[in-house]
Parts: sequence; C-alpha cells; structure tokens
Amino acid sequence: MKPADAQKMWGGRFERAPDASFYEFERSWQFDRRMLPQELALDRAWARAIAAAGVLTHEEGQRLVTALDEIELRAQSDAAWLDASNAEDVHHFAETALIEKLGPLGAKLHTGRSRNEMVATEFRMYVKDAAREIRRALGSLVRAIADQAARNLGIPMPGATHMQHAQPLLLSHWLLAHGEAFQRDAGRLAAAAANADACPLGSGALAGCAFPLDRNALARDLGFSRITANSLDAVSDRDFALETLFAFATLAMHLSRLAEDMILFASPEFAFIELPDEYSTGSSLMPQKKNPDAWELIRGKTGRAYGALFALLTTCKGLPSSYQRDLQEDKEPLFAAYDQTLATVKIAAATLAATTFREARLREAAQDPGLVATDLADYLVAQAVPFREAHEIVGKVLRAAEQEGKSIREMPLERLKQFSPAFTQDLGAVLTVESALARRAVAGGTAPAAVRAALENFNARLVKLEKNP
Repeated sequence: MKPADAQKMWGGRFERAPDASFYEFERSWQFDRRMLPQELALDRAWARAIAAAGVLTHEEGQRLVTALDEIELRAQSDAAWLDASNAEDVHHFAETALIEKLGPLGAKLHTGRSRNEMVATEFRMYVKDAAREIRRALGSLVRAIADQAARNLGIPMPGATHMQHAQPLLLSHWLLAHGEAFQRDAGRLAAAAANADACPLGSGALAGCAFPLDRNALARDLGFSRITANSLDAVSDRDFALETLFAFATLAMHLSRLAEDMILFASPEFAFIELPDEYSTGSSLMPQKKNPDAWELIRGKTGRAYGALFALLTTCKGLPSSYQRDLQEDKEPLFAAYDQTLATVKIAAATLAATTFREARLREAAQDPGLVATDLADYLVAQAVPFREAHEIVGKVLRAAEQEGKSIREMPLERLKQFSPAFTQDLGAVLTVESALARRAVAGGTAPAAVRAALENFNARLVKLEKNP
C-alpha cells in the first residue's frame, strides 16, 4: 500500500497525498499491531451493535463478523502478511482487509464511530489483559517465596537497618517481607485493571454516537463491566494507563530491592545463598567467578519502567480537552514496560525457586552478640530500669566489651554488675538468638509461632491470587 492509500480513511478533504516521510513518521502500525486481537473483537461487537440498531441488516452484520473471523485466522498464521502491510495503524489495517474481502459492505462498518473511541477502547482491553498476565506471573513469584519460606522455616539470620546488624530475624520472615510487597503489587494491578474496565465505545470522536446504539450491550460484548460516563472524557482519558504504569514501576522497584538483597547475599562477605547455575554467568577472564546476572539485570531494568511512567505523564500533562494526536505516544511506553515487567517477574520467580540458602552460614551470622543488645536493654527494663537509662547502660557495656576484646556473652556477671546492679544470674538465657526471636511474638513479628501464622495467612491470599489472576 502506498502513502496515498492512507487517504481512504480520512482523505476527502485533501488534494494531495501525505508526504512519504511524514507518513512514516505518523504511522503507528509498527507497534499498535499488537492490539489487532482487540481491534477485531471490537469490530465484531460493532457490527453486531449497528445491525441491532438497524444501520445494517442482520445478514450484513453476519457477513462482516464472518469476514473478521477469517481475517483473524489469517493474521494468526501469516506473519508475513502483517509484516508487509503499509497500514497507517491497526484500525486502517483491519478496515482495508475487510474492504478487500467484502467491498462496499466492508466500508459500512465504520458507520457512526471514530478511531478516537476505538483506540481508547482497545487500549483499555489490552491493559486489562496485560494486568491479568502480570498478576499470573506474580502468582508464580509469590509461590516461590512461600515455598522457600516453608522450606527454611526456623532458620535465623541477622536483620539489619542502615546495612548494620540490628536484631535477629527468621529467614522466612525476611522472605515474607518481600512477599508482602509483591502481594500489594498484585492488588495495585487489580485496581488498575478495574479502573480500565469501562467501555468508551459509543463516544464517537468526542460528542457521542449519532445512531441509537446500546452502549451497555456493546460493553458486555467486549467483556467490560460498565460504560464510560462522558464521551469527551472517554476519548482522552489515559488515567488507567498511568495507573498501570505506576503499578509496573512499583513492582519493578520491589523486584530491584529483592535483587539487591540477593546480590549482597551471594557475595563472599555474606555467603548466605548459593546462586543457581541456570541463572548465573561466569567471567570471560576470571575462571572462579559466578555472577548474579539474573538479579543484576532485574535491578538494571527498573529504570525502563520508571521511564515509561514519566514518558506518559509528560505526554498527558499539557493536553487540552478531548483527543489529541499526542496520545499516540501512550502505547509504546506501556507495551515496552509490560514486556520488561513480565520478563523480569518470570526470571525472578525461576531464580528464587532455584536458589539454595546456606543454613549453617545464616545461623553463624545470627550469633553476632550485637544482635541481642536490644534484648539486654529490655532485660533491664524488666528489672524496673527506665528504658533510656537501660539504653545508656547497654551502650557502655558494649563499648567495654569491644575494648576488652570480648562479646557481651563472655562478660562475667561481676563485670556487668559494675554497670548496673540489676544484672542477675538469669541473664544468660536472654542473650540467645532463640530467646530474642521468641520474644517478638506479636502478630507480624519474627517469633517462630508468629511467622508460621503469617505464612498460613500469606498462603491463603496466594491461593486467591492464583485462582483469580
């Protein structure tokens, strides 16, 4: 098809065909062709709707639907046909193919509708499908977290704030912390899909359709739960896409944080995990290297999701009311962010599932006596020492232990009593990792019983996610 053929959709007003370079500049078929399934579904629904409204006969409507089915079958099996097209956009491709099949009847399908409402509808359909697919992938990642938490239940590790040892945790508690973030991501995606679940079709270019269509029937036919309320808003609204991109960007951020932890844990200084061969690489120079490339790439791809969100925010920020051609720039960022997000979630799930946690090393690291310093202060509080005073005492004990080359567990009771007479013979039981963990028994805490309860609750929510992606 030559650029001049593009005028067939809108060219009656023009004497000359588009400049060839401008035609290539303004075409979107190269990327919006991925919405061809949504386009053909919309076309079938429109054919049925305008037949029901009396614009077409029932027989004409049936012929259009059959032809659209045939176009879809060919598109699924003949990639070269799609590649060879010089269509302006996905709508132009479908209409041209329909007219080639049916002649003047094919040209009737566009009666009463605008590409403005069509692209808004199809984009919403695509976003709903994309959110569902990412949620399905998230289910696999969350399942990997739940399985690792169950497999490693009871293993302690050092918890940290400011990248400094803080208090002991259970490894399962750490895993579930990441899992909670991904559960929230699944909820954000569901909310974005719900906000996209309003059908603009019947809005026309901006003012509504002039034919007596049943918009609610159209919406049901296309799998929407409701129709949009205002035709002018409907053709220009891209909030649903922004919300989806925000969900992608937040998910990417959570993946990056998990990746950062895993990269640190794989380092010799931590040595908390054994990287799986299948998701690691080596060095072209240094034969000893085993690099966490899967996690590094996941961390590195985060910027793409952020960039997509800011690109669309920037596109939308200065637009006047109604549809503007700037909105052609809405799809490429979302398509790219979707592709990258889906790939990173799948790789993260597979890599985490194949990772081995080194129990002996984790237990060894959890024995750092500094991790129970807070428990030592709490012990003094139980002896009626005000907490601020207890905090000061324990700080002095720790400083003295460092100067004497000992851990607080090694300091004799007589030495400790020099700092406070509140220290007694039963102190030793307080300074164990097991005691420190057991004391955090509140709901959401890291005590073994609390973590088992949290895992049970986590699994119940995971089952819901897996059943309703």
